Amino acid sequence: MKSFRWLLLVTLLTFVVAQVSAQEPKGPCTTAGQDNAFLGIQTIRLWQGDAPMAHGKACEDIPTLTIFYPRPGTGNGSAVIVLPGGSHMILAADLEGRDVAAWFTARGFTAFILQYRLGSNGYLFPVPLYDARRAVQLVRARADDYHLDPHRIGIIGFSAGGHLAALAATRFVPGNPQSSDPIEQVSSRPDYLVLGYPWIGAMSPDTSHLTYCKIMNIMDRCAEFQKEYSPDLFVTKDTPPTFWYHTADDHTVPIEQGLRFYEALLKAGVPVEAHIFEHGAHGSGLGKGDPSLDQWPELLETWLRGHGLIPPPEKH
Repeated sequence: MKSFRWLLLVTLLTFVVAQVSAQEPKGPCTTAGQDNAFLGIQTIRLWQGDAPMAHGKACEDIPTLTIFYPRPGTGNGSAVIVLPGGSHMILAADLEGRDVAAWFTARGFTAFILQYRLGSNGYLFPVPLYDARRAVQLVRARADDYHLDPHRIGIIGFSAGGHLAALAATRFVPGNPQSSDPIEQVSSRPDYLVLGYPWIGAMSPDTSHLTYCKIMNIMDRCAEFQKEYSPDLFVTKDTPPTFWYHTADDHTVPIEQGLRFYEALLKAGVPVEAHIFEHGAHGSGLGKGDPSLDQWPELLETWLRGHGLIPPPEKH
């Protein structure tokens, strides 16, 4: 009789645990606040409670930062926040996320991959911009915890992530010293900006190419979105120094979009370096073995060194 009762109790507990687990959000948000010491990776939430304008409590409702640390003893005090692309529908987490984070950590950076909220899950702008701003503020507010220089925190974005990165760099907010939240007390302005084939014209009403308005079925509001979320319209002298690369025959995101942003930077007197490659498909990441595009990360490293983001070794 006792064994039967014990078996019944175990069965009930197993059922309860299974039911609770089924209700837990899946993906990176389930590990928020936990360390993976073996891989040196940690994922944290941008907000401790529900994020602003969250629709629910599932993984797609919880913006996070996944932190990749440099090898012990190799950190240089610089940080990068990585914004993968994916047409605001998905996140290209490997090609434009983890691969990029590994490249930066190999050069002494602490890298943070942002899982921002997506239009495919009902999060239209300005929600992704809120997430990008918060990411910069969080890293800056906790710079001491991560052994970072709060003045060497930048953003790199690809395709749609490039659109969001450019917005974060042009539509940043100053810190609010009166806020009760210490993260909101610091500025969201990144100190440098890196763009790979950025989808600058995402809000264009021209449906002859990929557009945010067409994908999200908001053509009736496209003029409003174009006015509010086109990064080239908000470039000023305070826009951070920028590195940009694109390919001339990118058929997904026309190069003219990046050129428009580049010209705005020049007009505002913002330091900018541009590299246009003759050939290369959209979504090339760090190069994908292309003999020409494989050169752009080396050009980026030179630029980062020139801006003091990879400091020279200390002399003893």
